[in-house]
Amino acid sequence: MSGQLRFEILGPQRAWYADQEIDLGPGKQRAVLAVLLLAAGRPVSTGQIVDAVWPEEPPANGPNVVQKYVAGLRRVLEPDRSPRTPGQVLSLTDAGYLLRVDPEAVDAVRFERGVQAARQRHASGLAEQALGELATALYLWHGEPFTGFTGPIFEAARQRLVELRAVALETRAELRLDLGRHRETVGELVELVAEFPVRERLRHQLMLALYRSGRQAEALAAYREFGELLREEYGIEPGGALQELHRRILRSDPTLVMAEPTEPEAPPPVAATVREPATPMVAPAGLIPTQPAPAVVSAPPPLLPPPPATATKPARREAPYWASRTVTILGTLLVLLSFGCLTWLVILAYAVWRRSWRLAVAGVGYLVLVVVEVTMLDMENPDAEVPGPEAVTFLGLAVITWLAGAVHVVLLSRGLWEAITARPDSARGRAKEERRIRREHARYLLYHYPAARTELGLGRPDLARSFDDGGLVDVNAVPEQVLTTLPGLTPEQGRQIVVDRWLRGPYASMEELAARCLLPPSGTEPLRDLLLFLPPASQSDEARRQGS
Repeated sequence: MSGQLRFEILGPQRAWYADQEIDLGPGKQRAVLAVLLLAAGRPVSTGQIVDAVWPEEPPANGPNVVQKYVAGLRRVLEPDRSPRTPGQVLSLTDAGYLLRVDPEAVDAVRFERGVQAARQRHASGLAEQALGELATALYLWHGEPFTGFTGPIFEAARQRLVELRAVALETRAELRLDLGRHRETVGELVELVAEFPVRERLRHQLMLALYRSGRQAEALAAYREFGELLREEYGIEPGGALQELHRRILRSDPTLVMAEPTEPEAPPPVAATVREPATPMVAPAGLIPTQPAPAVVSAPPPLLPPPPATATKPARREAPYWASRTVTILGTLLVLLSFGCLTWLVILAYAVWRRSWRLAVAGVGYLVLVVVEVTMLDMENPDAEVPGPEAVTFLGLAVITWLAGAVHVVLLSRGLWEAITARPDSARGRAKEERRIRREHARYLLYHYPAARTELGLGRPDLARSFDDGGLVDVNAVPEQVLTTLPGLTPEQGRQIVVDRWLRGPYASMEELAARCLLPPSGTEPLRDLLLFLPPASQSDEARRQGS
């Protein structure tokens, strides 16, 4: 019977035997089945089921309750089975309860395999076939997975599947843009941006689709809207790839509308070669050793080569920074020289400039404090002494509106620090550029000289070595202590990467790492230029021996 069973968890939980839907029973029984479906083909202990279904208040007789729900599942999954006959679909083993069904019977498994097949076809240059695979995989979604189920187990599985769906949607949009279908993709991207407002790759695709559709003003408006959202909610600016696209759209860069089929050959040789050398360094099919390239591809993709750097580019960048610094100095002087009486005016000016209601509220607050200060002064008798408690209160208000207000104005402008730290000719900028060149050199060595991986210790900062690879990290080899030092990763996330790597095998791309370990976009962005996705060393060594 197991061959005719089908299960849906990408949306409301449902099950069928052949063409007949099965009543799965009460909510807790459905939750037990969901735990077993997440581990289809592998035994799950009673304790694991109890922890997943009752995360906060497990029943005192948990094993007995699980046994009752398992018996109920056996009745609906195997209705023709005799009560005294051992279960064939759901059985009890020494390691726990085992659900024996074909993995393809679970829609989540079919979805993940479909996305993987689409990636392989995309890497092979078969864009139309990859689109078909993605369409089939995404059609399986009918809503949020595990609706009504709570607890960390279900929440982690839900987030992983939702993230994988988001990446699949981004890949589908990228493929359509590659095929020149920008006009028909705009509407879909608008809906996706509303669903995932902070995914930068979708914003990049929307701007590109709008620009190629002859809607330059709307593309610029989309960038401005995204920048305001990031500044208001998170206090950050759009990423470098999005800023570069914005500058090219402002210049009406003609290369943005070149023929799509030529674009896959456009990126620099290092980025392109990183994706190709699968044969000399790989043992299992589909595991690409020098996988810093997916880190480049998974970012908002520069579909065409950026314009070459010119001598005038630093001048265009410095102008707004100097303007921002001038405004900061003038605003701070106005606060200090007015002894805080005009702090409210400066803050309100920033509120209008940034269109921030929070700053407007702060400006009104400063105005109220100034009014209170004025009312505490006896204007008719300036020589009168202010009583002790009122003097302390007056002094405190004056410090807030004067000194604290000045500090507030300085902190509101990031332009001064950006002008100091982001100058291309600064020591920090030179060091950053040097490390980037070293990383590119190391990746070049990996492609042309695979043995350099072990001889030079590329991607292994935990090993003693003399070669500087610019800070590259092989995510499939380094220990937890190295992962926890990477930018954007917490110690818990580093530990999760190591555990997931041990349980489910090595990572092949940045998308896979983000999907399997539920890394947010803000956490993956700093890692894109640092990580390598090499197979285990034993596999690459075997591949080299076979090649020789």
